[in-house]
Amino acid sequence: MSKLRHHTPEEASAPSRDRGEPRFPGGPAADPAGSHHERRIRSFQPRRSRVTTGQEDALRRLWGAWGLDIDGRRVLDLAEMFDGLPVVLEIGFGMGEATAQMAAADPRTGILAVDVHTPGQGNLLGLAERKGLTNVRVANGDAIILLREQLAPGALDGMRVYFPDPWPKKRHHKRRLIQPEFLTLAARCLKPGAVLHCATDWEPYAEQMLEVLSAHPDFENACADGGFAPRPEFRPRTRFEGQGLDKGHVVRDLLFRRVAPTAT
Repeated sequence: MSKLRHHTPEEASAPSRDRGEPRFPGGPAADPAGSHHERRIRSFQPRRSRVTTGQEDALRRLWGAWGLDIDGRRVLDLAEMFDGLPVVLEIGFGMGEATAQMAAADPRTGILAVDVHTPGQGNLLGLAERKGLTNVRVANGDAIILLREQLAPGALDGMRVYFPDPWPKKRHHKRRLIQPEFLTLAARCLKPGAVLHCATDWEPYAEQMLEVLSAHPDFENACADGGFAPRPEFRPRTRFEGQGLDKGHVVRDLLFRRVAPTAT
């Protein structure tokens, strides 16, 4: 027999929201791409956690200026969005601490940071405001739709995928982001010579990343020995990474360069 959940007075009086209606007025949409895109296996799983008062305030105030929903309906003008700066795409930024650190250390590079985690989106917006960062934009939604439909060919000067979900169970490996199909989309959007930088603390996933990237014709390993790279100084050590290291995990970095297309 199921148990009934009793709503608090605040919940009972709160107006109901449509599925695609923003949780916070003026903030990120609940389902930005809607149903006009095909159903497919997703590499991410939205996490449910509480949005703090500060994060909510940042979402309400700053989303209109620094945030965007990935709706698949228009090609983004990155030159206008970032005042002509070279742009790096970061897929999955967690709570945004490392993103803000990298943006502060390199103000001449724009960072388009994509995630579906609402508390993280609010946290990064708040960090950007407090640190006076003008080179960060926060995107809400599916990075695959962004790459496929909203970025022009050669629009990106780099791409970062740090600690993506490893989907450790074998039956879930098909959900991993770093797959040949994803790399083909990434290559389309990267300038020749641009670097795709991946990092993971899950050794089996690291091995798969190395195998898939090494086999893809549009990428070459930036390391002369064809293996993993030392952690670059520009990638901060995150709290999540520290937790993995405390558990005895080995963190692997992979740096692969977009090769110039061959003339036909």
